[in-house]
Amino acid sequence: MSTGADRDAARTGDRADAQPIALVAGGSRGLGLLIARELADRGHRLVVCARDVDELQQAAADLEARGARVDTEVCDVSDNAAVTTMVSRVEARLGPVEVLVVVAGVIQVGPLESLERKHFQQAVGTMLWGPVNCALAVAPRMRDRGRGRIATITSIGGFVSVPHLLPYSTAKFGAVGFTQGLRAELAGTGVTVTTVAPGLMRTGSHLRATFTGDQAAEYSWFAVGASLPLVSMDAERAASKIVDGVLRGRPLVVLTPLAKIGMRVAGVAPATTMRLMDLVARLLPSPPEEGATGTIEGRQAEQRLSAGAARVMRGVTLLGERAARRFNER
Repeated sequence: MSTGADRDAARTGDRADAQPIALVAGGSRGLGLLIARELADRGHRLVVCARDVDELQQAAADLEARGARVDTEVCDVSDNAAVTTMVSRVEARLGPVEVLVVVAGVIQVGPLESLERKHFQQAVGTMLWGPVNCALAVAPRMRDRGRGRIATITSIGGFVSVPHLLPYSTAKFGAVGFTQGLRAELAGTGVTVTTVAPGLMRTGSHLRATFTGDQAAEYSWFAVGASLPLVSMDAERAASKIVDGVLRGRPLVVLTPLAKIGMRVAGVAPATTMRLMDLVARLLPSPPEEGATGTIEGRQAEQRLSAGAARVMRGVTLLGERAARRFNER
């Protein structure tokens, strides 16, 4: 799906004023939308892909209002054939993809007892196969041209496995390994690959995360962590730092003080880090006696809070709520 301006340009074949093309996979909301904004501000023409047509339209309107040239593509990054076709279509119509940033992700929160195999399949499909599919679609083309920038948004959860986020960490550990290995494979070709490892950021993602187990309790701890300024990072500042690192070809970009501390401790004292995670797991909500429960989004989980708890949460998560409204997460 493309904008009218893009279709007109494609018909005329006029690329004299061509801007470098940046493809943001998962760029319709949250951090992906902010990265797309930042790339546009630095002179890139955007291709934004995501699964949801309505969210893509909202993102395109947001970006175009800021003066960006935007092409949108409906694509599930876990589908290799769809990704390959999309990249071929984009390059035939607009020109070479110079920058690829893979942001697409899902966050599933809950204890092991309430998780099912489908949670892991969804996480791995989006956050491991997604980066693999996207990178393998553009890397040969970039290598042949002798230039390009590839980045995967991983997480501190790809270096330290966080309790009650097991599917997420499983996929992110794989994404870290793939992205770091891909950089080595492409060394000397002119194509750089950046591993981005953020900690918690205030994007409003707690409203789109899904929760199982004691859903209200799981939502509460996650939403607080994703909103408090001393724990989470301003998402616009994060996007600026990410794009800086990607365009400079840095091997690793780590964001938030807690993420930096966590990675250093894990590297120096991995056994101690694992014991610390044992303690964290015991402090998190216990699974319900019935075991597996349904899975609901944060927007639904917040409705299950008691009146008193809801009032407290509205105050504590105020910054996260503001971010959600600004970054297309509501």
